[in-house]
Formats: sequence, structure tokens, C-alpha cells
Amino acid sequence: MMRLRLVPANTAIDFFGWIRLTFGISVGAMIASVVLFLVIGLNYGIDFRGGTAIRTESSLELDVGTYRSVLARLDLGDVSITEVRDPAAELAGGSENVAMIRIEQQSGEQAISNETITAVKDALRTIDPDMVFPLVDSVGPKVSGELVKAAVIAVLLAMAAVLFYIWLRFEWQFSVGAVAALVHDVVVTIGVFCILQIKFDLAIIAALLTIVGYSLNDTVVVYDRVRENLRKYKKEPLRAVLNRSINETLGRTVMTSVTTLIALGSLFVLGGDVIRGFVFAMIWGVIVGTYSSVFVASGVLLRLGVKRDWSKKEAAPGTQFANIDA
Repeated sequence: MMRLRLVPANTAIDFFGWIRLTFGISVGAMIASVVLFLVIGLNYGIDFRGGTAIRTESSLELDVGTYRSVLARLDLGDVSITEVRDPAAELAGGSENVAMIRIEQQSGEQAISNETITAVKDALRTIDPDMVFPLVDSVGPKVSGELVKAAVIAVLLAMAAVLFYIWLRFEWQFSVGAVAALVHDVVVTIGVFCILQIKFDLAIIAALLTIVGYSLNDTVVVYDRVRENLRKYKKEPLRAVLNRSINETLGRTVMTSVTTLIALGSLFVLGGDVIRGFVFAMIWGVIVGTYSSVFVASGVLLRLGVKRDWSKKEAAPGTQFANIDA
């Protein structure tokens, strides 16, 4: 029976022949991401800025200028109107004239009142009396501030849990490498969102946490093979063991990434605008997570070094659970 192989069985790539180049790219990308965050910043969604998002569907052709003119009479301040393309709805024969209206939180108000939302709907219905509003989402400034704090805490706790888990399962050098890869993935992803100015909301935080889990899973697979080969090839230099381990797991890594990207690509094209930012973050996360598990996590481990003699029964403090398989 013939098996599909995306990577030849006897692959022998020297991944650390480019260690200076890959480290330089990774560090440069992280520094650039931090600069972009400080200079440009993220395009925060309603979840983090506070305000109201209203989605409209109409049978008439969408004219953003007309929408803006009728809403200007309400004196709502900063209002953004964007036309939404939803391939899934179009294939299903649904409405093609979809818009997303975002009204920023007004200063001094805890929340946009129901009367204001009703006034917006009435104003838009002067354009099309049959216009429908499938989504109305409001978030107050106090709630949005709490969501920002909770999102940051969630990401930091996830990384701390990873550090502790890898330390118990392997050694501290492995945990430092794994966390370095996760920090790299999250920081670079935020930098990409700063460049593209894609809406950054709670769905993107969920994507970041998923990226952390995906990258960790890939890193643990490589580290597990490294640990096996450290025992098996005690005379080989650490660089050779790491190269051998990455090559042995490369087929699994590539197959997992490719199949995941196929599914995510379908969602990105057909899933509609509501989840497009989330799916884009996932696609980017799979790509950068695969890269970091090979070049960042393993590169840090190569620089830190690792214990080679695991034949003794005594375990040093902090490594007493190193041989436990999760």
C-alpha cells in the first residue's frame, strides 16, 4: 500500500547551518513588531474600545456615502461604515449588500442607549424600509477595559503554564526554548496585525491562545524525539542530535501543518467576514508556529545546552519528573 509522503523518509537537512540567519530574522521580526505596536498600534475592535457594532443587510445596492449622510444627522461622532463581502452568503443566495457600522463609545456615557440604536435603525430604514439588522453588539468602556486586562492575563498565564509543564516533563533548558518560541509567535503575530490593521478583538485573543497550544504541541513532539535521541546517541554532538530529531519528525510536522492550513484556507474563503480575522490569525499562527518550533525552540536549546548523561537514577532538583510521558 502506497503512503503519501510530503517529506522524503531519509531527509537530512542541516537546520542549524542557517542558525545565525534564522535567529537574526526572528529577533529582527520581534523588534519590528514591538516598534509597530508602539508607533502604529493595533486596530482595536468594539470589544476593547467600547461602542456599538451594527451589521446591516439590504436588497438595494450599498452606497457608503448615502449611509454616512443619513447617520451624520444623528451627530454620533466617529462612525465607520465598511462594505462586507460574504462569499458563503453569496453562494447560498443570501444578501450581497452587507455593511458593518461601528459607532465609537461617546465620552461620558457608560453605554450607547437603546434609543440611539433605534434612531440609527430608523435612519437607515429611510434608505431601505426592508433593511434588516442581524447583529447589534454593544460594549461599554468599563467592560472593554476589563476585557483588555483579562486578555493580557490569559496570554501570560498560558505561557507560565507552558513553562511549568515543559520544566516538569523535560528540563529547564527545554522550557526556556519552548517559551521563547511562544513569545516569538505571539509578538510577531501582533506585529502583523499592526501592519494589516485587521480588527483586534476577543476572537483574536482566542486565536492567540490557540496558536500557543498549536506551537507548543509541535515543539513537544520535537523535544520528545530530542530526549529519545539524547539517550540513544550519547556520543553525538548536541547539534547533530537536534538535526536528527527535527528531520525525523519533519514529515509529521509538515503533514499536520498542511492539513490544518487546507481546512483554515477553506474557512477563510467561505467562512464569511465574522470569523475572517480569527481564521487569518490561525493561518499565520500555524505558519509561524511551525517555523518557531524548528528554528527558535531548538535553536535556544542548542545555545543553552542540555544534560547528556541520563543513565543515573538520581534526578537533579527540578528534573525529577523529566521521564514522565504526558
